[in-house]
Amino acid sequence: MNAQARPAYGEMMAETVNVVGQNGDLISAYLVKPMGAGPYPGVILIHEAFGMVEHTMEQARKFAHHGFITIAPDLYHREGLGDPDDMQVVIQRMQSLSDAQVLGDMEGAVTALRTVASFSGKIGCIGHCSGGRHTVLLACNSRNVHAAVDCYGGRIIPDELTPAKPKAVIDMIPALGCPLLGLFGELDANPSPAHVARLEEELKKAKKEYELKMYPADAGHGFFADYRPSYRQEVAVDGWQRIFDFFDKYLR
Repeated sequence: MNAQARPAYGEMMAETVNVVGQNGDLISAYLVKPMGAGPYPGVILIHEAFGMVEHTMEQARKFAHHGFITIAPDLYHREGLGDPDDMQVVIQRMQSLSDAQVLGDMEGAVTALRTVASFSGKIGCIGHCSGGRHTVLLACNSRNVHAAVDCYGGRIIPDELTPAKPKAVIDMIPALGCPLLGLFGELDANPSPAHVARLEEELKKAKKEYELKMYPADAGHGFFADYRPSYRQEVAVDGWQRIFDFFDKYLR
């Protein structure tokens, strides 16, 4: 479906809600839903390593505009606000976040979606940067996701295992429970083209349904992030088209 033919919903409601995350902790999430009876599929939107910045909330409203009830859980809620311009802090927060906690929080987002009266029952998950890794992590550890989109998720193939991340996501691919779309840039160092090739190898070996797109030229990490110099408009426009086509195919 092209962009002109895709239905759009001008009226939506956006609010910050609490969801029950790992260990029963209440964490905040940004919930945006198109107005109307629906039914509408749901999207779990996982933020980048920088946390719940304005860009993530803008993306949530974009999905709602196209008819998806969207929830973006704040995976850093317990730690509080961080400085997205301090890369040392950003990396430390990202690396210390445990996979068990992330999975519990994302399953809490699933539960929250199910309480929305206009929800159709189908759920997609999408994430960028560390959120791309978290998307694949969820899709390999939950049967509540019907389509997953990994936008340049780094450290799916880690340099080393840690107590917070005791198993490499690449080794979880045999358990992937839904179709996967992956969008990557050739200039990216993590995931590098070699990492993407390894991901495709494991997807093929496990006989999974997938689509991977490697953008050439000057596309690197963060090409969707229109608030950073890494943004690449032409690539991002094509990427959004692929995302909506993918979610329309598997969630409508």
